[in-house]
Amino acid sequence: MGDNGYKPLRLRAEDLGDLTVIAAALQDALVPAGDMAWLRDEGSFVMAVNRFRWEAGHGSEGKAGSAEGKAGGGIQHERVHAGLRFDNVKTVQYRNIDHGDRGAFLALLTIACDDGRVVLHFAGGAAIRLEVEALNCALADLDEPWPTAWMPEHGEDGMAGGEDGA
Repeated sequence: MGDNGYKPLRLRAEDLGDLTVIAAALQDALVPAGDMAWLRDEGSFVMAVNRFRWEAGHGSEGKAGSAEGKAGGGIQHERVHAGLRFDNVKTVQYRNIDHGDRGAFLALLTIACDDGRVVLHFAGGAAIRLEVEALNCALADLDEPWPTAWMPEHGEDGMAGGEDGA
């Protein structure tokens, strides 16, 4: 931990209420298509994400597209690398995800859970559905955050846009 007071986020979810908190922390996370995997033998699904630090409390000043940084007196936002893991996974299904394009980025919108299914919803209609025996999820920051002048914003339809081209 640097001298900026940053404390890595570490969360666990075993019920819908817990998962709602993790989903909020991951809203607008960027996910490289090549950094997700179903570890069938372990019964786990893992992915690395580049998450926007909503909890840093920067407010809505400095909207997406503003190039203001600390030098310009604008609000400086942050992103951080994090790992997400789901255990007790029986099957994984993908929709509108090109596994051949390992360099593509997906923008995570939300995570839903109902009746043994966890669905990760991405911009552009992409999704990952996990069939789970029981909800067991962990999110952990893996590194120090870095500054970004861009803040994700959502249009009237709730879809992310701006910074990340999502």
